[in-house]
Amino acid sequence: MSTSMKRLGKWVSLVSKRGLSTSCIQKDVSENGVKSLNLYSAINQALHIALDTDPRAYVFGEDVGFGGVFRCTTGLADRFGKNRVFNTPLCEQGIVGFGIGLAAMGNRAIAEIQFADYIFPAFDQIVNEAAKFRYRSGNQFNCGGLTIRTPYGAVGHGGHYHSQSPEAFFCHVPGIKVVIPRSPKEAKGLLLSCIRDPNPIVFFEPKWLYRLAVEEVPEDDYMTPLSEAEVIRQGCDITLVGWGAQLSIMEQACLDAEKEGISCELIDLKTLIPWDKETVEASVKKTGRLLISHEAPVTGGFGAEISASILERCFSRLEAPVARVCGLDTPFPLVFEPFYMPTKNKILDAIKSTVNY
Repeated sequence: MSTSMKRLGKWVSLVSKRGLSTSCIQKDVSENGVKSLNLYSAINQALHIALDTDPRAYVFGEDVGFGGVFRCTTGLADRFGKNRVFNTPLCEQGIVGFGIGLAAMGNRAIAEIQFADYIFPAFDQIVNEAAKFRYRSGNQFNCGGLTIRTPYGAVGHGGHYHSQSPEAFFCHVPGIKVVIPRSPKEAKGLLLSCIRDPNPIVFFEPKWLYRLAVEEVPEDDYMTPLSEAEVIRQGCDITLVGWGAQLSIMEQACLDAEKEGISCELIDLKTLIPWDKETVEASVKKTGRLLISHEAPVTGGFGAEISASILERCFSRLEAPVARVCGLDTPFPLVFEPFYMPTKNKILDAIKSTVNY
């Protein structure tokens, strides 16, 4: 297994299969103070640390009291009490509205929206209230302690109401940050950074990886910097940019391209807003080519913003048009999910056509 694959986390199932294991993988602590965790266990560990280190932190949402549908909040209510970890009514607008008020009073409000597909009833609260709270008060008040966690993306059998990737909607909104981790170690560090950041943040969790991605995760309290992309695979022929669960698919395409003599540089954006333009720009100036891939539909996806920005910055250095390999412009299908998804083979074909342009 390549070093870059290890940095993505250990994939315990073939990337072409998007089914979820039902096992909870959490092994003993090693002598280095790390533990082998899957992604949902890393999220759970981060929430434990956040609540333990800040008495002003609260976790709330639908069913979080017993652990939630993905078990990310398991054990929190037992340890910290039902006054700090509690269920809410099935009302996303109410969950976020309550979180805004709680954060405005100086608390750390960690809200859970059970599926990203159901975040839209809270859209007004996020876009017109949370994002503008500081600006409209002239920085006298803010709700920067608000973090909204929500699982997004394909899962193999979720259909159109449990598989969507709505990150681009929120990337259009000044005043909030959007963060998406790719692996357990990244998820823990990024979530703790989000919770402690002085701005409201939407934290999308790739639910396909909750149990599939396993990685050695430090047990201590650490934070991964926001708005800093990471080059997880060095290359010289083409730059690939992605985030979240799509990174594992892109990594497989890079490995296949390498067999055909194509050297791919792979970048994990991590933070979509504000995103690290400098790292992507430096890579594209080196390779002369760019491919962006995400699960969300291609039209209006965040890949379009990256493409436009890099064209402005690197136009004279580009040797081919920017390629985008994304979801289709249709509602997310159930039976036809394999045709909708930006698969390894689609990415590999785009890599070869861009390099041979």
